[in-house]
Amino acid sequence: MTRLIHLSDLHFGRDRPELETPLIKVVNDLAPDLVVVSGDFTQRARRSQFEQAAAFMDRIEPPTLSVPGNHDTPLDNLFLRFFRPFGRYKRNIDRNLEPVLETGAMVVAGVNTVNRFSWQRGRLSKRTIRKMTNAFRGAGDRLRIAVLHHPLEHGPHVEKRLMRGAHDTLVAMREAGADMVLSGHLHQTVTRPFAIAPGCLFVQAGTGLSNRLRGEDNMFNLIDASPNRVSVQSWRAGDEPTFAAGETAAFKRGPDGAWVVA
Repeated sequence: MTRLIHLSDLHFGRDRPELETPLIKVVNDLAPDLVVVSGDFTQRARRSQFEQAAAFMDRIEPPTLSVPGNHDTPLDNLFLRFFRPFGRYKRNIDRNLEPVLETGAMVVAGVNTVNRFSWQRGRLSKRTIRKMTNAFRGAGDRLRIAVLHHPLEHGPHVEKRLMRGAHDTLVAMREAGADMVLSGHLHQTVTRPFAIAPGCLFVQAGTGLSNRLRGEDNMFNLIDASPNRVSVQSWRAGDEPTFAAGETAAFKRGPDGAWVVA
């Protein structure tokens, strides 16, 4: 089994500082093969906030893979937002906005869904979709995992508009044999197969450190996965500055290749 930790929406600048060291300790103690961060390292993409985020990432011992979120591009500095939207992210987090990691067990493709003209909603172009699916070619029996900030599916109670290009992306992922998509943005936890691509698991993380909670505690996902079985365990922090294991969702491959509850 491959072990991943999925963090999202750290939001340095509007974070809970008392949770930072406990979060780093439990992440390192769980010793995953990879730590994934699906965007929104900062609240307003300011230099000081990115410096905090970079210092946080430097303390994580396992390998990491990250993508930007919409809050990682300036909202209130229009010049930077339209002409150099990812400059601070590249200097502090990763110069590659769409990193790809290949191991003997998995292929993980980072996908940048942030668009300067669609700041809140996000957008995926056909070129980006092709680049992602190309990364999965030749994966063979390895896990195919995509990481992006904006979710590709919304529940019935989500008021925000779904990202542009979401439907076409799911169709492409279904054809490319994607096993799992890790996303964030909404500060809410979701673990279920996609409705139009049931062979691909929709894993959405809440916020790791932000004090902007939306009915859920601060949390991260612990994922143990193989091509035919996946378990996703939520680790949560309440009022006390510590993270503890919570509920687990387990899935297995059905006869038709769809994920079903194990």
